[in-house]
Amino acid sequence: MVLVRPPALLRMLYRDLIWRMPDERKDLYLTFDDGPIPAVTPWVLDELHAHNAAATFFVIGANAAARPDLLERIRSEGHTVGNHTWSHENGWRTTLLDYIASIERTQAITGTRLFRPPYGRITRAQSRAVRTRQDIVMWSVLSADYDTRTSEEECLRNVVRHARPGSIIVFHDSVKAEPRLRYALPRVLSHFGSLGYAFKCLPESGIKAARS
Repeated sequence: MVLVRPPALLRMLYRDLIWRMPDERKDLYLTFDDGPIPAVTPWVLDELHAHNAAATFFVIGANAAARPDLLERIRSEGHTVGNHTWSHENGWRTTLLDYIASIERTQAITGTRLFRPPYGRITRAQSRAVRTRQDIVMWSVLSADYDTRTSEEECLRNVVRHARPGSIIVFHDSVKAEPRLRYALPRVLSHFGSLGYAFKCLPESGIKAARS
């Protein structure tokens, strides 16, 4: 079962992580994990441009290294980049040294203060080590586009029903998620745009620094 919204207990236990943004205005924060992928990321960028929307891309280091042109396009079109490890390491199954090495290898390409753990899985020791240099960004709403058991309509409903001002929303610019992403993303952009929402990107310089 996919938990579209993170449980309150989990947010309380990991209160030093970023789960949402301030809700004073009707702003939403779209994020895309696991790219850049030539078959998907350019389409995502085209959709964002068509709706005058900004977003944040949590990139896999190996993918970014293979397609520096897409990494450059993401930034040149006004979006921001986050670190998502070099090869999508599961923190629960990776030693602290190996986990940090993967992040640092990706940092050499991205240079961002934003980090999201793959699968949302990170140990307390890993979290403490990462937070000395980066902000760990989780989410408010999980679209579940990566789950092949989720229908296109369910993916859309997950976002429409649960997004609120300040929500950090997760999509995936990946081949696995593509069918559901192509259905849901344009409709999410149109729906919330018609309600007066703006789509903002997370600041690469760091969320905590931007808030202070």
